[in-house]
Amino acid sequence: MTYQITVTGEDIKFECDADETVLDAAERAGYSIPYSCRKGVCSSCEGGITVGTAAVRGQGTCSGQVDGVFLCQARPRTDLEIAPKSIKKIEPVSRKVFDAKVRKIEQPTPDVSVISLRFPNGGRSVFLAGQYLSVQMTDGDSRNYSMANPPHKNDGVELHIRHVPGGKFSETILTNLEKGSILSVELPFGTFTLNEEAQTKAILIATGTGFAPIKSIVEDQIKQNSTRALHLYWGGNTETDIYMQTLPQKWADKYDWFSFTPVLSDPAGDWQGRTGFVHKAVQEDYSDMPNLEVYACGAPMMISAAQEDFCGDSKLKEEAFYSDAFVPSGELTEEKTSLETIKQPTI
Repeated sequence: MTYQITVTGEDIKFECDADETVLDAAERAGYSIPYSCRKGVCSSCEGGITVGTAAVRGQGTCSGQVDGVFLCQARPRTDLEIAPKSIKKIEPVSRKVFDAKVRKIEQPTPDVSVISLRFPNGGRSVFLAGQYLSVQMTDGDSRNYSMANPPHKNDGVELHIRHVPGGKFSETILTNLEKGSILSVELPFGTFTLNEEAQTKAILIATGTGFAPIKSIVEDQIKQNSTRALHLYWGGNTETDIYMQTLPQKWADKYDWFSFTPVLSDPAGDWQGRTGFVHKAVQEDYSDMPNLEVYACGAPMMISAAQEDFCGDSKLKEEAFYSDAFVPSGELTEEKTSLETIKQPTI
């Protein structure tokens, strides 16, 4: 059975099969709806159903009018009229699956691994800076990780993975990886990408391994010889959480359009830098934000607090706040018990 999907207030229509999600059908038709995890956890894809009924994994049967529907989990049971947060025309998504070989594993800190994967000879993938891939596990489960390399280095990928005690991926796969190991990966996914139409200053905020997509974005801007002003705030509990601190500092020393501010919430006594919550450090420097864009990646609590405070007190425009929350993974059930994360945990 195939149903018609229309968008409230837009001249947009596309078809969706009964066993297909609204998000997947939109992408197939060449439209982008915001999303991150694709597992009905992060809420990035939340939208409304204005008319019609859908079966929504984790939310039951939803009939219009209703808000807060996970469009990545919504499968139509009638024709639908939907109201996503935003929707725009894109080129239809083309994804590839590779059996990628581990080329190198580094551990900048005891609980973070930087893994370089190489695609088979001749294999390349087109992706945008800030997007992520899905690592396919042998039992059919998957884990998503942001790509830290820029798009022009597309014969492989760089992943920054946090070790999680009790984590399914961390303890069954990550601990056994070595040079030459094979991981099956599918890419690209995600909408956490720099708005190329804007030239206003962009504030980049990362916690922990949320630095990975930020690294891809900045290195892509360097490759493009961009001079758009970027200011990165990287937050962590201790200095070891800022596990590649010398890299953004090198960018800041070399490019006058880039600034870097590390922020620690629980620093050692010899720390000379900024302290406290990372988004509060941003507000101390940018109390008025109507002409800025913000790109926040990492801990959901940081992202939620930043969006509330920036769009409230600091007058940031809602549409100028972009985020990618690293949230709990595993099967979507009424109670979450896994310590693993859909993206890697951040602090």
